[in-house]
Amino acid sequence: MNDVARLLSSIERGDPSAAEQLLPLVYQDLRKLAAARLSRENPGQTLDSTALVHEAYLRLVGSGAEPNWESRGHFFAAAAEAMRRILVERARRKKRLKHGGDFERLDLDMADATARGPSVDLLALNEALDRFALEDPLKAELVKLRYFGGLTMPEIARLLNLSLATAERHWTYAKSWLCAELSEDRHDLDSPKK
Repeated sequence: MNDVARLLSSIERGDPSAAEQLLPLVYQDLRKLAAARLSRENPGQTLDSTALVHEAYLRLVGSGAEPNWESRGHFFAAAAEAMRRILVERARRKKRLKHGGDFERLDLDMADATARGPSVDLLALNEALDRFALEDPLKAELVKLRYFGGLTMPEIARLLNLSLATAERHWTYAKSWLCAELSEDRHDLDSPKK
């Protein structure tokens, strides 16, 4: 049993020092997940990967709830879901009139509209993903791991106990389904990672 799995099982048994020991072991991997997710956000994002990792980690191990992680992969899937929820909550909060409503914050360096790449309306994606999860939970989980978790297809295939070819077919179907829901002219779900 590797150190991460041992610490996850210690956390489940209620060992208070295990959570402190876990963070240094998974911190770099969590930062990569956060950086991958934040790279798809609009310019002017006020949340950085460090803050996202810390908030997600606190939700995972500091919530007082009984964690039940079966493996390292399961822990990272839970971390991806926590990051997704944090980003959706922030997007909802920013949409409120009191926080600027429809106004968009731009850095002066990024004010040129041509410099901006395609963006995804995170709230619309979240709602579509929730509907998709009702129809096909496995494929919705794959989208969360790929899009919000930044995992590669081989990592996802291993985590979900699928062949790589099946995982890629599920990803293709999920992208098509979500693009149809979100109007593919405005949204790009592909990440640069293969």
